[in-house]
Amino acid sequence: MPIPSQVRKTGRYILLLDNLFIVLGFYVVFPLVSTHFVSQVGWSALFVGFALGFRQFVQQGFGLIGGAIADRFGAKPMIITGMFLRSVGFISMALATEHWLLLVSCLLSALGGLLFDPPRMGLTIKFTRPHERGKFISLLMIQDNAGAVIGALIGGILIDYDFQLVCWCGAFIFFLCGIFNLLFLPAYHIAIGKAPIINGMKMVLQDKKFTHYVLTLTGYYVLWVQIMLMLPLTITAVSGSPSYVKWMYAIQATISLILLYPLARFSEKYFRLDQRLKFGLLLMSFAFIIIGFTSQLSILLSLIALFYFGAIIAEPARETLATVLTNPKAKGSYMGFSRLGLALGGFIGYTGAGWLYDMAIQIGLPHLPWIVLTLVGLLTLGYLEYLFKNEPPITKVKMRKIG
Repeated sequence: MPIPSQVRKTGRYILLLDNLFIVLGFYVVFPLVSTHFVSQVGWSALFVGFALGFRQFVQQGFGLIGGAIADRFGAKPMIITGMFLRSVGFISMALATEHWLLLVSCLLSALGGLLFDPPRMGLTIKFTRPHERGKFISLLMIQDNAGAVIGALIGGILIDYDFQLVCWCGAFIFFLCGIFNLLFLPAYHIAIGKAPIINGMKMVLQDKKFTHYVLTLTGYYVLWVQIMLMLPLTITAVSGSPSYVKWMYAIQATISLILLYPLARFSEKYFRLDQRLKFGLLLMSFAFIIIGFTSQLSILLSLIALFYFGAIIAEPARETLATVLTNPKAKGSYMGFSRLGLALGGFIGYTGAGWLYDMAIQIGLPHLPWIVLTLVGLLTLGYLEYLFKNEPPITKVKMRKIG
């Protein structure tokens, strides 16, 4: 049954407020995990990168299962449970004085995200019409960046006192988010009908165009996740203090608030979604190769700005392309599977970059991680070009007919 316009509008407002909680709570904690456990505690970058990659892989790699469960039982119970699980994960991270405790905290955080992330994207599709979806996703991403800088600023202030305080703050935010969803989120089903869980999973796996696109994004995410590992470590090494990490997110928020929405609206009129994704990835790769050869903080922050400029071109197109390729009969399953590229890219990006970081120190070649990351970006760009080489001039609304 069609959803009335007023209900759609209310649903979008709830999603925006809910999204602000999630982004704020996440960025209070996770940008400081690598700097705390590597730079302050002295653990190896390989292990910390593995822990972060493990969290990413569990949350995103099994997103198809979480999305299929949400298709069957509805979004609200999954979202609420996920919020509380992540809160528990952050509490356990505050107590992580042993390696296994950090892994447990990352697992709990991942399971929380596994439950709340796919149904939230399913509700985004449910509460928006195709012609307005790109606009709403751009608004969510502007909010993401604003929440990221606020969260990073809070975390940057609190870490001067104690990392445990950072984790408790993040846990409290996710607890509040769970209460908010319990009280205000409508109990909607996100799929058409209540098909068995396995049906939605089969539907996704048989959609070759969608699966190929998602898996191609692995390389894109290898670069993207470095905002949690290599970029904070590099800023800390160049500046001498982890507190400067917050300026990276200030740059991200400033660029996004000023440029993301108008740039997305302009580019969607003249360029295909895949063209925007490829150009943004090209800028991100170009910034990385130069970052590896700079030792001045001002130049480093300028290159990070270039990286984020590429990201604000690529991200709305990437996310919109995933939603318009989605079959409405299994929104949760599709949105869950759409995170598999992030799962693989996150695990490879965190673990691989952590290993390269340790090796680069040992052999005295600090540029090594950045050279490899740039090559990954260029190879991904080449495959995206191959995947979409025969596409006609299309808009976001017509993308379902690709292939």
